[in-house]
Amino acid sequence: MLTFTDNIKLRLKNHPRLFSIVMFISVLGPGLITAMVDNDCGGILTYSLAGAQYGYNLIWTFIPMFLSLIMAQEMGVRMGIISGKGLASLIREKVGVKVTILIMIGLLIANFGNTLAEFSGLVVSSQIFGIPTYITVILSAILIWLLVIKGNYKSVEKIFMVLSLIYVSYIIAGLMAQPDWSQVTSSIVPHLQYDVDYITMVVGLIGTTIAPWMQFYLQSSVVEKGVSRDELKYSRAESIIGPICTGLVALFILIACAATIHVAQTPVTDVYDIAEALKPIAGEYAGILFGIGFLNASLFSAVILPLSTAYYVCESLGFEMGISKSISEAPIFHGLYAGLIFICAAIILIPNIPLMDILLFSQVINGILLPFILVLMMLIINDKRIMGEYVNSRWYNIICWAMTIIITILVIILVITSFM
Repeated sequence: MLTFTDNIKLRLKNHPRLFSIVMFISVLGPGLITAMVDNDCGGILTYSLAGAQYGYNLIWTFIPMFLSLIMAQEMGVRMGIISGKGLASLIREKVGVKVTILIMIGLLIANFGNTLAEFSGLVVSSQIFGIPTYITVILSAILIWLLVIKGNYKSVEKIFMVLSLIYVSYIIAGLMAQPDWSQVTSSIVPHLQYDVDYITMVVGLIGTTIAPWMQFYLQSSVVEKGVSRDELKYSRAESIIGPICTGLVALFILIACAATIHVAQTPVTDVYDIAEALKPIAGEYAGILFGIGFLNASLFSAVILPLSTAYYVCESLGFEMGISKSISEAPIFHGLYAGLIFICAAIILIPNIPLMDILLFSQVINGILLPFILVLMMLIINDKRIMGEYVNSRWYNIICWAMTIIITILVIILVITSFM
């Protein structure tokens, strides 16, 4: 029996443009959501400090940042659709169970620290809006848990799309800051500075563009959504549009801070300082919009990170998984998701917790794992047994291997400088 969507597609076969639009909307979700969550609380802080400290000088870094994200997402989408399997499953087939379990343990530790970081973002958000911390954290944890436990994939994806739209608040805040657009456009050309802090910021911006969890979540969500080979080109288009959208948001975060805080030379160290510093310069609403964007980013990421963890752990060990599965059908999946949320919520409320040490440790684990994940992706995407005719072309391989090598070098530098 044909579904309502199938009937619409059949009727539009004679209208190519309308048909393409409907097909694109039908696959829209995984690529955009994954890319937007890349603007998590850590990313927002990095972009904000880059603008506050260096003005528009680091805008050029956004070109290599998001080109690499586009290529990584495109390969993830292609692998998910052609193989019909998540990345963890493909890695297990490629390198065996033992190596896969070691990688999964590392990812589990890293994602624990990353999820804790998002809950710390909720704490900062509560300070921005003057809400007691324990109320924000407890209500957020319950809301995040209920979202997945009570929903199915389609309903949860719609909510994720709405959360993605809230990032527009950063673009509005950036426009309210009234930037110097001539400086913005001229900064597309690199203005290099040869000092340690500047180089560290460049490494931080480019080196953290791709996170290991992103590739697992993207591929698993493509598989659970059920995107077919016939829809591949539309899903690949989304894998390009998603990073472009998240790049625009990140760019306007930097622009907002460059046009205001950098010009006024206001000292800032965290997102609370940045939101407060925007108010007297760009207006009360600009600071509020910045705070709303940060709250949304922290809440959104606090959903996606535990979800990606549950996906790849269950995939690698062969357990039932999926948002549409009930607790009785996928107990390990839902147990991991709930456990990660409530443990992180409880820990973040502990007084004097050494949060920076935990975040540093998770960043280091991410940095160590990312090169291995990228190399494994390259090996899988070029395996004709898995991908058939959909392997990378020669020139695409050259570009992707170059990207992998450059990001690996930057991540190694980032890990070393984190210790220093």
